[in-house]
Amino acid sequence: MQLTKEEKIAIIGQHIKNLENSKYNIELSIVEESSITSPNLAALSNLNDEIEKIVTKISALNSEKTKLEA
Repeated sequence: MQLTKEEKIAIIGQHIKNLENSKYNIELSIVEESSITSPNLAALSNLNDEIEKIVTKISALNSEKTKLEA
């Protein structure tokens, strides 16, 4: 049995929610790292890179969701 459009859209929504959770956790890590006297700039750069990757993934999933909703 194949998944319905609605089921696929719900799964995509779950993936997006998980990515949003990860993004928020990384944003908190940036706040934490930035709060210390000598923040690790390489770590901050890596965290920002991770956020960019997550944003790209969310965008791709939203595009897939839009296709299914059409």
